[in-house]
Amino acid sequence: MKKLILIATVAGALSGCNDADIASANLSKAADMFEVTRRIVFYNGITGDYMLTIQGLCSLGNNDPARSLTVTCKTGAASYKKHFLGLSDNVTYFVEQVDASPVSPYQYRVVFKPLSIIPDIEVRK
Repeated sequence: MKKLILIATVAGALSGCNDADIASANLSKAADMFEVTRRIVFYNGITGDYMLTIQGLCSLGNNDPARSLTVTCKTGAASYKKHFLGLSDNVTYFVEQVDASPVSPYQYRVVFKPLSIIPDIEVRK
């Protein structure tokens, strides 16, 4: 019975989706898994100058406060850099996906990471 309810819920959620929506969601998930090379450019709308460019396997912050942006980039097998950037009335940014990525327009990608469920506990004195 639980399986039937789950299947009905998923089918209902997906019934209004088109190929572009599914491919877009899968591209976003791939970028959040550091599989997509991106170029993020910060642009001053008054001077017309590029202020900063970040390029690499980067993920944009998903829950950033208004007028701010975090960019996390994978720089090695187990090393990352996180950038905190403020936005203003005349500073904006755009993100370019540098290379094409093979994603499915028919099936949503689901990533399950069991180790993320178990917290990494640090004890301080």
